[in-house]
Amino acid sequence: MENKAKFNPNPKLRLMDQVREVLRYHHYAYRTEQTYCQWILRFIRFFGGKTHPRDLGAKDVERFLTDLAVKQAVAASTQRQALNAIVFLYRDVLDKSLKGKIAHIRAKRKPKTVTVLGTEEVTRFFRQMQGTHALMAKLLYGSGLRLMECVRLRIKDVDFDRKRIKIFGKGSKWRSTILAPQVIPALQEHMERVKALHHADLEEGFGEVYIPTALARKYKHAARETSWQYLFPSKKRSIDPRSGMERRHHVLESGLQKAVKLAAKRADIDKRVTCHTLRHSFATTMLEKGVNIRVLQDLMGHADVKTTEMYTHVMDKDISRLISPLEGLDL
Repeated sequence: MENKAKFNPNPKLRLMDQVREVLRYHHYAYRTEQTYCQWILRFIRFFGGKTHPRDLGAKDVERFLTDLAVKQAVAASTQRQALNAIVFLYRDVLDKSLKGKIAHIRAKRKPKTVTVLGTEEVTRFFRQMQGTHALMAKLLYGSGLRLMECVRLRIKDVDFDRKRIKIFGKGSKWRSTILAPQVIPALQEHMERVKALHHADLEEGFGEVYIPTALARKYKHAARETSWQYLFPSKKRSIDPRSGMERRHHVLESGLQKAVKLAAKRADIDKRVTCHTLRHSFATTMLEKGVNIRVLQDLMGHADVKTTEMYTHVMDKDISRLISPLEGLDL
């Protein structure tokens, strides 16, 4: 988040409450709030838990980050996440400059390995899934969604007529992807059940769903509208940890993760199969079918085409159909 207006937290609050106050003022996602708070606490506890971060400096941050890489062997992305949280603490909460260069030992980038499923494996896999989890898994594989993109879908995001799904994805960017015709009947039936559930919530005096602050200001009545409800709502309403309101949130992603793992085991697939494996399989299959890599980049929501290009290394290339440039030459 660039060019944020300066906000001074209440000095009477405890440090972690100040951190949360600033995060919420700038409308950080709740998941980001949890992650940043966890890293800030780990940073404080690394120095015994009694030294205030205000009394620590760049060299101390360096020690903490180096320990993550050397002793705890975290991934480069994890170390970077920790650094982002600490920088946020000093810049936006403590309003203190970390003087000096943070020359920590950087965690090694692990080579990306992409696991994909073949057609026969996909068939076996889906025979072991049922109900809502099967429907969600089919969206991951058939539309190339990320796990949280699927979990956070709203009713309005599905366009049955054009066979499209609109996604609010990584980097807070919108994109569209395809909706497989085979999944439409089941998805329509599911959606009718979700609408009925929302109607029952309204009759009981509830029915509001979480909407980002900026959108809530723009569309004042959207939170109660059917179109804004989550496509995959939780079975029970719960208390929103920020607003204190009783709402129906989306399902937890862990349920689908467990269902995918179990289905792969029952299908005797000797690969590490995760929700992201289904997205990888979508991308690889699309390339094998001749989809232009730039088109696939848009469908996947990749900021850089280099990310999309990694799938060219695992796609099935039928070498037997290739013709050598020497053929046909009169040599």
